[in-house]
Amino acid sequence: MTSPEFTTDVLQIVKTVVAATVAWWLAVHVLDSAMPFLAPWVALLTVYPTVYQSLWRGAQSTVASWAGVGVSFLIGQYLGVAVWTFALAILVGLVAARIPAIRNEGVAIATTAVFVLGDGFSEQQPMLWDRIIEVAVGAAVGMAVNLLLLPPLRDKQAARYVDHINRRMGNVFIMMADELESSWSTDADDEWSREIDAMREDLRSAWQSVRDADESRRANPRLRGKKHQRDQQADYAEILRRVDEGISHQRHLVRTLREASYAPGDWDRRFRERWVAIMHDIGHAVADPDREVAPIDDRLVRLSADLSDDSDLPTQSWPLYGSLITSLRHIARVVDDVASAREAREAGRNNPKN
Repeated sequence: MTSPEFTTDVLQIVKTVVAATVAWWLAVHVLDSAMPFLAPWVALLTVYPTVYQSLWRGAQSTVASWAGVGVSFLIGQYLGVAVWTFALAILVGLVAARIPAIRNEGVAIATTAVFVLGDGFSEQQPMLWDRIIEVAVGAAVGMAVNLLLLPPLRDKQAARYVDHINRRMGNVFIMMADELESSWSTDADDEWSREIDAMREDLRSAWQSVRDADESRRANPRLRGKKHQRDQQADYAEILRRVDEGISHQRHLVRTLREASYAPGDWDRRFRERWVAIMHDIGHAVADPDREVAPIDDRLVRLSADLSDDSDLPTQSWPLYGSLITSLRHIARVVDDVASAREAREAGRNNPKN
């Protein structure tokens, strides 16, 4: 099955080719331009991954390119074209590129000056307005193509990243529970810690994907009349915030188990079996929210109550068992919130008019 990322990349390439080609055709056959490379070059600069970027940074590219045309015209008209004036144009362009309002695309000032002066400036060939029009045409074509040719939406990428981080966190719980069913060692603890660190990296990627999805909705004509899309973004963000909390509790749980490995005595078998079973179900609930599991919080409450009534349980074990139960209760609440947010997201997707 083709991934959303691959489809988006292919579409982006197609749109860029279309924009540059149309801009070149207009420059050659409509504007009869002496420098037909300016329009397609600016069109390339304005086809960004999202409509918002295309409009905002395309406007910066246009202003910067106009400034480059102006710099090259003034230098070529009054100082002529020589090695030192070519260097001066680049210097002026690079200095002007530091202006905050156009900083992201400011280098276009220098590159436009290079194109215009390097192509052979002629004082007998007035060109200022022609070049300004060509830049405007290239920018307009790039923006129009990005607006009209399937403007990108990144909801699917965001959903994939969010679901991936959920599955990975759940799988770590399952891996921990499998290990604790029989034995436990500090070697396993190190492996769990590495997995949790890797999840932190995944979480950063997931946040970036969610931010990209949010930006892809701005000024996007495909979302006209689809107010539910805003709710989906809030769901993604809430899921990731709760997953971040879950990872923190998971790390605390690993630290508690590491310290417990150095404590004398064995775990109580009854506590171990019931607590590990609950951890198994937590892992499955996070990795596969559609899977049915018994209510986790209620089982932890019963486990705590049953053991507190057990006079055979050594009193020195309760600090450890209490910490482990509390950690799972925090994580259980995270699981419930993640599942609720996912259900809301799925409901919004299945009922787009609500």
